[in-house]
Amino acid sequence: MTDELALHQKTSRAARAKALIEDELLVEAFDKLDADYVRAWRESDARDDDARQRLWQAANILGIVKDHLRKMIIDGKIAQKDIDLLTEKRRRTGAA
Repeated sequence: MTDELALHQKTSRAARAKALIEDELLVEAFDKLDADYVRAWRESDARDDDARQRLWQAANILGIVKDHLRKMIIDGKIAQKDIDLLTEKRRRTGAA
C-alpha cells in the first residue's frame, strides 16, 4: 500500500507542478528573468569572465527549473497509469 501512496503523491505533485508551469505570473517571471540575464550578458564587458559566467549560469538555471517541473508532470502521468492498472487489477480480482 505504501507504493500506491507514493504513486498518489506523485500525481498530486504533478498536478501542482502543472499548475505552476502554466501559471501566468510564473511564466512571465521566468521569461523576464531570462530576457534580463541575456541582455545583461550581451551588455557585459567581454573581459568580465566572472560576470558573464554567472549570467550564463543564471539563465540556464531557469531552464533546469522548468525541466524539473516538466519531469514531475511526466512522472505523475506515469504514476496515474500505474494507479489505473492497480485499480483495474483489483476490480478484476474483486479485491478491495
